[in-house]
Amino acid sequence: MPSDKTIGGGDDAFNTFFSETGSGKHVPRTVFVDLEPTVVDEVRTGTYRQLYHPEQLISGKEDAANNYARGHYTIGKEIVDLVLDRIRKLADNCTGLQGFLVFNAVGGGTGSGLGALLLERLSVDYGRKSKLSFTIYPSPQVSTAVVEPYNCVLSTHSLLEHTDVSFMVDNEALYDICRRNLDIERPTYTNLNRLIAQIISSLTASLRFDGALNVDVTEFQTNLVPYPRIHFVVSSYAPVISAEKAYHEQLSVAEITNSAFEPASML
Repeated sequence: MPSDKTIGGGDDAFNTFFSETGSGKHVPRTVFVDLEPTVVDEVRTGTYRQLYHPEQLISGKEDAANNYARGHYTIGKEIVDLVLDRIRKLADNCTGLQGFLVFNAVGGGTGSGLGALLLERLSVDYGRKSKLSFTIYPSPQVSTAVVEPYNCVLSTHSLLEHTDVSFMVDNEALYDICRRNLDIERPTYTNLNRLIAQIISSLTASLRFDGALNVDVTEFQTNLVPYPRIHFVVSSYAPVISAEKAYHEQLSVAEITNSAFEPASML
């Protein structure tokens, strides 16, 4: 990021998700956590290594081995206080903290176990603040571990009690959209993550830009949740078209609206 003082100066859309350091650098208000180092190391050494504060990239030495109990009760328990300390520093830096956005996948041991533990601890430390989760659910077709359903069920219990709105994403649906709409025969994690990022960007646009609907985090709950425990939301996104096709398509509002209600557009 450019370290120009004028960038994002007083701009709420920018400062919602970025804070400015003393040197004028803009840093995302986020913490990355994993119980094993390889994935977080990719961020540490990747294209955006200058963007994140090193303290906000937290990794352990051994993973949860697709075991919810290891993520929640043993290895995850050792790292959670450090994570909460980093979150507390970020929260202290906010002028009006509205809540938290939590991103995890519940098929593995870390995402399910540590994710659940973190949500429980956030409820204790920041009881009144909203918690929105973006949760990737596993599917039998693209399974990496036989115990995914167990991790998933155990973690959902915490999501039920400790989140205000939970946006569910089906792993298989992501693969299908990449294959069908974007003509990607073998989607990579980068393809899947970019699709999720596009959807989350659209969902949070109302927090970052002026508008009448979902202006703050609590409004998501007000507008989407009929009863407190029934807060699992399925997203639908349209149109998803490849860059090559985009120049040749002319979609009307009615066509986009209709395709948003098609099962194939559901995540």
